[in-house]
Amino acid sequence: MGFVSLGCPKALVDSERILTRLKGEGYDTSASYAGADVIVVNTCGFLDSAKEESLNAIGEALAENGKVIVTGCMGGDEAMIRARFPNVAAVTGAHQYDAVMDAVHNIVPPKPDPFKSLVPDEGVRLTPKHYAYLKISEGCDHRCSFCIIPTLRGDLASRPVAEVLREAETLAKAGVKELLVVSQDTSAYGLDIRYAQSEWRGQNWAASFEDLSRGLGELGIWVRMHYVYPYPHVSGVLPLMAEGKILPYLDIPFQHASPKILKAMKRPGNQDKTLQRIESWREICPDLTLRSTFVVGFPGETEADFNLLLDWMEAAQIDRVGAFAYENVEGAPAKLLPDHVPEEVKQDRLARFMAVASRISAQKLAAKVGRIEDVLVDEIRSDGVAVARTRGDAPEIDGHIYLKGFTGLKAGDYAKARVTRADAYDLWGEPEGLIKLNRVPGAARRPMHRLISRV
Repeated sequence: MGFVSLGCPKALVDSERILTRLKGEGYDTSASYAGADVIVVNTCGFLDSAKEESLNAIGEALAENGKVIVTGCMGGDEAMIRARFPNVAAVTGAHQYDAVMDAVHNIVPPKPDPFKSLVPDEGVRLTPKHYAYLKISEGCDHRCSFCIIPTLRGDLASRPVAEVLREAETLAKAGVKELLVVSQDTSAYGLDIRYAQSEWRGQNWAASFEDLSRGLGELGIWVRMHYVYPYPHVSGVLPLMAEGKILPYLDIPFQHASPKILKAMKRPGNQDKTLQRIESWREICPDLTLRSTFVVGFPGETEADFNLLLDWMEAAQIDRVGAFAYENVEGAPAKLLPDHVPEEVKQDRLARFMAVASRISAQKLAAKVGRIEDVLVDEIRSDGVAVARTRGDAPEIDGHIYLKGFTGLKAGDYAKARVTRADAYDLWGEPEGLIKLNRVPGAARRPMHRLISRV
């Protein structure tokens, strides 16, 4: 079978879970359309541009193979999918694993006696061997006016904390060096199940953001928190970051700073209080790295609103920033708002915003020159340069540190590096000796399967 996985890390985890179940039944993966008996396309439906990419992937799979199962966020609108592609074999919604399995079985029946030993304890993963995404919940209780995630994935549904911690422990034992905690709203974890307790390692743990962070901190590997809302209780994990239990890194989608625009977005949070909260976080953990995403050109955004956002950025000094110009999303209330911003104005504001963000990033990285940083190696280039990341850099979305003069390093190694140079987004460094973190015993690793190259 072939697998095309599109969209966010949460969708990637869905793909990994489906592949794990298929592997457990004896199915193998193909690196080409021609070599597969069926193709599964896990779609993304967050933005119109993402929908178009998903539709193109479905069309390509149909043209190259002919037997296609569509799942993921766009699968919730089966009528639309079948109107454009009437020949797809099956259409299922997001995280509907059983429905995907049934559809695969209908096209390619499973072997009577699958070799379950082919599936490693940590399951099938699509990330490199040394890091993994850890999804702690599905869905979201917020109703942001520009977002249709609750329509696609439902309300918040948290996993039991012991189940999450056991999965994390299994990944650590398999050699994973970094866990990236993901959900739609990580800091709301456990709210829907009233922070129910469950047992792990002979101790009761609450299904709460703080207890989960504390448990993950016992594994002795890097733990990085993504998609965190700036609720007051987030302050409870900052001491864990200051102690080195989890990485001093918070990915918080602030989205904007203008009170008028935040209200139109139906986003929580008072930005003046958020600035105070950021200041208090940095007092507790001076090495804290803050990443965020922002939307410019939201309907009704005036030049005054945009300038307020720029002023807020200067005050907040966000370390890592991503931004995009507002796009209409079918089914999102924001599409119906008045006073949409012309495209050329949106693009101008995006460029101006990123110029400020780039300058702040350059200043912050320049301050690291001469410092010794703990890093994790992602790859060794053909010229011998090690491409690594600091504790303040998440894979795929943040920068790198390029290491020369190291010998004997390989992907997944921890190391120490003295920073010698910086630009707006990346660092360069020299060896400062290897380090080993206290971590659970590793296990033999499996070779990774290469899937169709949209993963």
